[in-house]
Amino acid sequence: MALSDPVTTCLSQPVHYAICKLGFEKKDTYDINNILSGTGEVCWQAVTEHVCYIESDQSVDYIKSIRSLGPVCESVNLHFKSLSKEQFVIQYASWFHWTNCTEVFLEVFDVLQYAQATEVALGLMKLTSCLERALGDVYLLKGNDCPFLLRDLLASEQLAGVFGQAVMNVLRVFIGSPYGLNLRNVLWHGFASPQEIPAKYCAMLLFLTAGLGQLLQTYLLQTKCILVHRPYVIFVSLEELDVFPLNDETLFIAEELVKMSSFVLKTMLPFWMAALTAFKESRYADSVILLLPQLEVGLRLLFTTTNKCPNRLLTAESSALYTTFDEMLAKHLDNEDVNQLPVVLEEPAMASDFLWDFLNHQEGPRIRDHLSHGEINLETFPREVANQIVAFAITLLCRFSDEDMFSFKEHVVIKPLMNCASCYRSRFHPISRLKKQVLECMKSIHLWPELPTMPEEQVQMIKGLEGNAEANTLILMISEIISQLQQYMPQNCCSSDDPINSVLTERLLMELCDTRVCTLYSPRPVLEVVVVLRKMSTQCHQVSQQVTASAGLRYTQWVNKTLRSRQRHNYLRMLNSITFLSPVLRLILLLITLELVSVHSVCKMNSFDYQQYLKFLKSILQYTENLVTYTSPEKNKWDETMELTNKALIKIRKISDRKMMLMHLAT
Repeated sequence: MALSDPVTTCLSQPVHYAICKLGFEKKDTYDINNILSGTGEVCWQAVTEHVCYIESDQSVDYIKSIRSLGPVCESVNLHFKSLSKEQFVIQYASWFHWTNCTEVFLEVFDVLQYAQATEVALGLMKLTSCLERALGDVYLLKGNDCPFLLRDLLASEQLAGVFGQAVMNVLRVFIGSPYGLNLRNVLWHGFASPQEIPAKYCAMLLFLTAGLGQLLQTYLLQTKCILVHRPYVIFVSLEELDVFPLNDETLFIAEELVKMSSFVLKTMLPFWMAALTAFKESRYADSVILLLPQLEVGLRLLFTTTNKCPNRLLTAESSALYTTFDEMLAKHLDNEDVNQLPVVLEEPAMASDFLWDFLNHQEGPRIRDHLSHGEINLETFPREVANQIVAFAITLLCRFSDEDMFSFKEHVVIKPLMNCASCYRSRFHPISRLKKQVLECMKSIHLWPELPTMPEEQVQMIKGLEGNAEANTLILMISEIISQLQQYMPQNCCSSDDPINSVLTERLLMELCDTRVCTLYSPRPVLEVVVVLRKMSTQCHQVSQQVTASAGLRYTQWVNKTLRSRQRHNYLRMLNSITFLSPVLRLILLLITLELVSVHSVCKMNSFDYQQYLKFLKSILQYTENLVTYTSPEKNKWDETMELTNKALIKIRKISDRKMMLMHLAT
């Protein structure tokens, strides 16, 4: 699908006026010495005097304030341009230490010397995210649970208590309020092109940040408080993020694609080129910061075109919402119509699943949130993450290009990218995480046969061991349940001679987990069931880890002959329990997986059956939780696990007989 490109700006007329014109209407020349003392301190009273208020309710008059502060911003910008880097560092560097990002602010000063539009916009995005994080640290001096939204943070009593309300009102003129310039949101959500952001506003925020540092130092000296910086978010399991191949030749072709793809608004082209350049220069955080808003604006163009709401391409007035990733990825529009964007994408896995994974799912990297709120160390941003965002962007450039670009799509380095996109499966949706949990738990249980144990002849020498008959009864019951479930499994996976060891295998679970289960727009009942199944899997894994640890410890104590008589008998009871705990845990993992494969069948249930089904799942969850308790080193109640297991197996057999599980509904 090729898109027409008549768009010259993504700023609505009032927003464009506020950012690009309002602060330039007053032509006065403002003396920097009015707001900067001879010792280099910000004269806040002189700055706050430029904030105007509405007489009726004393709320900030943002229009008049922007107009009044315009010459002040220009004066600050010229002042910074008059300083050498050495002079700036001597006079201001120490006032940025409170942000824990001094280098970022020094970089912004360098950018202002040349005022290259794309670099100014990038600098402003980095500045606002770092400033937000630092202000959150200050908030925590006086309050708990720092607000997620910058708007709420700047309006908080806690920050007003540290810096003063008048100072916070100055900040809100520039960032955080939809009635002001709102520079942070306008940039991070991809509405502003490079040439639409005046460099003087970036300079002013740099100046204000230094001034906040001065005020904070005074506050900390007076209160004897210590500012603590929250630790950065660190991406873990980077191998899970490895989706797309990317090399230098791909980047070279991407630079040509950007110039021709209808996914790119021409006014935004400098951002795309700068993002690719930053990646090649190993500035991975810069590359992603530049690209994320462009993915958003490109998808917004698709969204507004396919849903026939072209007005939503623009920033709305302050009284209305503007269209962001969250709404574009939703199933329905705000008027309850079905969102057509996934339909146009044709392969929802190509965009929707990937975007949900990397931006929204709570267990995913949530790259945009962490970056835009200053929660990531920009200097150590991993290439692996940037690699995926850049590669994904290239697939969208190809996907939305003219037919005469067929040669690009079939290029030897582009085609693998497109193939990866077309078969992408969610990795961070709760359903995907459950699959991962099940396989990790099964792998843990499969190690049990390798646990060290005393020789069989030694076991026979110790009298008083009971329970072998009961254990055999449980194993027989497990075999019967497996026979009932066999029709819901892949064929040829069961041996009649040994159903437990031929069915309850890692290979079977891997095959079942490879079954595609829809993750996009999962209904609430599906998610509720998955939550319970995940808890069950977690408890099973905990039991496995406890058994492994206890078996190792007891064996060592037995070898060293440090076990008392009672402990020896307890050790033997544990070894006896392992004979049925292994198959019962594997049976539960099989049940979890079979139910997961059919999880969308829960939507066929009426309310009564659904509640009964949930009750059953929670009873098995309760069983696994009790197992965790009884197999813990503190309890060591191995005989009790036998009775618990018997009751649980009876429940499973009963509901299987009544065909009340999801696997039954799916057939």
